[in-house]
Amino acid sequence: MVTSRSGGVLGKLAGAVIVLAAVGLAIYVVWYLDTSPRTDDAFVRANTIGVAPQVNGRIVALRVHDNQAVKEGDVLFEIDPVPYQHSLSRAQAALDGLEKQIGLSRRDVKAQQIGALAARANIDRVEAQQKQAAVTLNRIEPLLAKEYVTAEQVDQARTAKLSADASLQVARRDAEKAAAAVSGTDALEAKLGELRASVAMAEYDLAQTVVRAPFDGLVIDLDIAKGEFAATGRRIFTLIDTRNWYVIANFRETALNNIRPGMAAEVYLMTDPSRRFAGTVDSIGFGVFPEEGGSSVNGLPRVPRSINWVRVAQRFPVRI
Repeated sequence: MVTSRSGGVLGKLAGAVIVLAAVGLAIYVVWYLDTSPRTDDAFVRANTIGVAPQVNGRIVALRVHDNQAVKEGDVLFEIDPVPYQHSLSRAQAALDGLEKQIGLSRRDVKAQQIGALAARANIDRVEAQQKQAAVTLNRIEPLLAKEYVTAEQVDQARTAKLSADASLQVARRDAEKAAAAVSGTDALEAKLGELRASVAMAEYDLAQTVVRAPFDGLVIDLDIAKGEFAATGRRIFTLIDTRNWYVIANFRETALNNIRPGMAAEVYLMTDPSRRFAGTVDSIGFGVFPEEGGSSVNGLPRVPRSINWVRVAQRFPVRI
C-alpha cells in the first residue's frame, strides 16, 4: 500500500512538471516569436537597369547572350559607327577650315594695324611740312613791302602753305580710314568655340556606339539578334546589378516594434533552407497601399492580406 501511494504521488508530480514545462515552453516560444519575428513572405531582389543606347543605329555586333555574367567595362553590343565617323569628320573639317581662316584673318588684321600706324606717322610728317610752310610764309610776307622779296616768292610761299594744309587734311582722313579698316577676329573666334563643341559632341556620339557594362551584372531578357535597329533610350535588355543583393520581407505591423535598422537578420532561400545567410536590417517601409480604399497605388508597395474577411494585421516591407 505504501508503494502504491508513493507511485501515485510521483505520477502526479511528474504530470505537474510536464504541464509546467509545457507552459514554460509555450511562454518561451511566444516570447521568442515576439522578440525575434520571422516571416516566409519575403523575396530576394537586386537593382536592375534597362540597357539602352544613347545613339540610334543598327546593331553590328552583339557581344553577350541571355543570362550571361558580365564585368564592368565589358562590351555589350556595338552600333554601326560609320554615320558618326562621318559626322565627326565633317565637324573636324569645319573646325580646321575655320582655324585656317582665323590665321589668315589675323595676318590681315596685322597688316591693317601696320597701315594704320603708317597713316598716323604720315600725319606727323605732313604736320611738320605744314608748320614749315606757315613759318616761311609768315617770315617773307612782311619783306614784300620793303621789296626784299618778290611778289612771286610770296605767292609761292602762300601756295606751299595751302598745299601743306590740304595734305594735312588728306593725311588725317587717310589715318581715320586706316583705323576704321582695322578689323578683328572676335566673331570668328566665337564661332570657333561652337565648332569645337560640335567636334566634342561628335566624338562623344561616336564613343557611344560601343555600349559597355556599367557594373558587374547578369544579362536577362535578351531577345534580339545582330542587325536589330537600336533607338535612343529604348531598352535592349535588362542588366541585374550583382554587386548588392537584398531581401524584402513583409512583417506584420504588430512585429515592427521588435525590428530596428542595424539589427542582425538571418535569411534562407527555399531552394536550400539548410543554408543560412547573415543579413542586416537596412530600413523599414513607412507605408503600403491601403486595400480598404483609394483609387491608385500612388507609388506605395502593395502587400495583399491573405484573409480579407477577418481583420488581420497589415504587413509592411522590411529591407534586409
